[in-house]
Amino acid sequence: MELKDIDRIIEMAWEDRTPFEAIELQFGLSEAQVITLMRKELKRSSFNLWRKRVNSGVSQKHRAKRNPTINRFKCSLQKTISMNKISKR
Repeated sequence: MELKDIDRIIEMAWEDRTPFEAIELQFGLSEAQVITLMRKELKRSSFNLWRKRVNSGVSQKHRAKRNPTINRFKCSLQKTISMNKISKR
């Protein structure tokens, strides 16, 4: 696995709205494999913070725990970004 792939997996794992299923679909890693990767790549304290957040209920990493009305990976209020400028509401 390339370094850029590992970086992207870590980034996706930190994102609250990205479920483990999305990581598995894109990279073929199960939840257990993502946890192993995070344990290997992060400092111990960072890994502990991540695990605490994933299991806290704030994160929606597990599709079964997500609100069923959420069917996308971005906020419904998010606007398109073009030319590095966020369009106004």
